[in-house]
Amino acid sequence: MPGYLVEDQRKVTTKRLQEMKQAGKKIAMLTSYDYTTARIVDGAGVDVILIGDSASNVMVGNATTLPMTVDQMVYHARSVVRAVKRALVVCDMPFGSYQVCAEDGVRNAIRIMKESGCDAVKLEGGVEILDTVRKILDAGIPVCGHLGLTPQSINKFGTYAVRAREEEEAEKLVSDAHALAEAGCFAIVLEKIPAELTARVVSEVEVPIIGIGGGPADGQVLVVDDMLGKNNDFSPKFLRRYADLFTIMTDAIGQYVTDVKSCDFPNAQERY
Repeated sequence: MPGYLVEDQRKVTTKRLQEMKQAGKKIAMLTSYDYTTARIVDGAGVDVILIGDSASNVMVGNATTLPMTVDQMVYHARSVVRAVKRALVVCDMPFGSYQVCAEDGVRNAIRIMKESGCDAVKLEGGVEILDTVRKILDAGIPVCGHLGLTPQSINKFGTYAVRAREEEEAEKLVSDAHALAEAGCFAIVLEKIPAELTARVVSEVEVPIIGIGGGPADGQVLVVDDMLGKNNDFSPKFLRRYADLFTIMTDAIGQYVTDVKSCDFPNAQERY
C-alpha cells in the first residue's frame, strides 16, 4: 500500500538523509514517545523519529515544554529505541540541559546517547549555542538544529505566533542556519516561519531542512498525536489530521463501558 513501503529497508543514518536531499527525495519525520507508537511509526516507513520535548504537552499535560527533564527524555527515548528498526532516532535535549554552558550540554548529550541508545540529539537556537553544538559534535554525537519558533524560548517570545516575518529576524535565521550547517549539524528543523524564508534556507544551506509550519522543505515533521487527531482541540494552520482517533477512541471506550455495565462483556466465548 502507498506510504507503507520504502525503497531502502536499511537503517536510516545522517549520511542517508544528506543523500536524500541531494537526490531530491523528501524526508518524513514524526514524533513518538512510547514503544507501541514508535513500532507503528517505524513500520509505516517514517525516516526519522523525534522524541520531542513536546512529550511535556502530549504525555504529561504541561502548558509548555519547559518542565521536561533529562531523566524524562531518557525514559521516553529508551522506550522508542527499543521499537525502532529502520528510522533514525533523534532525541530533544530539554530546556536547561545545555543553556548554562557547553560542558553541561556535552555531559547531558552523552548521557542521553548512552542511556537511551538514540542516534542523535536536537538543540534549539543559533549562534548563541554554537560553541555547545561544536563541542557535542566533537564528542562524536550527531546534532540536529532547530530555528524559527523555538518552544523552549516561549517565555522570551511571549507568543507562539509565526517567527521571522521582519527582515532583521529573517536575516538572523538565515545566518544561524548557515552557522549550524557549517558547524556540522546534519539537519535543521525550521518551525513556524514564512514559506518564502524556508525556501531560501533550503536553497542556500546544504544540509536537509525539515519544516513544521514552514511550508515545503526537504522534509516535514509533525507531532504524531496531533496528526492522528488525538488532540481534537489543537488546530494550527499547518496541521493536517490524517485520522480522528479522539472520536474513534472515545466511541470504543464508551462501548466497552456499556458492555461491562450491561454484563455483555465478557460473553461465553470470552471466558476460560
